[in-house]
Amino acid sequence: MLSYQHLYHAGNAADVHKHAALALALDYLTQKPKPLSYIETHAGRGRYDLSAPEAVKTGEAAQGIARLRDGFAKDHPYVRALNAQPEGFYPGSPAIAQALLRPEDSLHLAELHPQEHAALRANLRAPNTHVHHQDGLELAQSLCPPTPRRGLMLVDPSYEIKAEYSQLPKWLTAITRKWNVGVVMIWYPILNSGAHRPMLRALQADHPEALTHEVGFPPAREGHRMMGSGLFVVNPPYGLGPALKPLGALFRKLT
Repeated sequence: MLSYQHLYHAGNAADVHKHAALALALDYLTQKPKPLSYIETHAGRGRYDLSAPEAVKTGEAAQGIARLRDGFAKDHPYVRALNAQPEGFYPGSPAIAQALLRPEDSLHLAELHPQEHAALRANLRAPNTHVHHQDGLELAQSLCPPTPRRGLMLVDPSYEIKAEYSQLPKWLTAITRKWNVGVVMIWYPILNSGAHRPMLRALQADHPEALTHEVGFPPAREGHRMMGSGLFVVNPPYGLGPALKPLGALFRKLT
């Protein structure tokens, strides 16, 4: 969706859930001395200035990272990634990945929005980071199986186009056929409309061994439709499920 800009929502409660889980998964994968691939289908601009008018206008960071950060241990990989950012900036998932991955790892980041793509290129310059001005789902199809073959893919659409809900289950089946060893992490919003439920049922039916993790939280402001955040993870790293339990407990304090 070319009108979507994540700066309005950066650092919200859903970001905290998604990025803390991503950081745990990457931390586990990098414990082995083998290179890996990281692929992101909807990368945004990489990092976000929380003092920008767009971020201040919605107040979502104040309801998210500002309230939740103290609930993480100082050695949590998510906190390590937060501490690697410039003062006042919140890392999107590409910056989380870049902070936690190693020089021998390969990052492929897709962003279709022209301005967001330009900002992403400027914000995340590194020899091992490849920024693509391309539809992310199409890029993933063309890259899989990636080199190195070990790795993780984050799929994080805006879901402003309703067809994305019905598109993802078939797309994921095609990806996992090509890349059966890859960790594929799909984020979805939990809305008061329940729009995510048919998609989740289809994903779970096709991938019964996958991990589903959801958290709930109060709406960021009156009339806001998002009331939680969900992750569907194919080939979850060993121990990810138990490692996410403290995260669920942290979010329960908000409800």
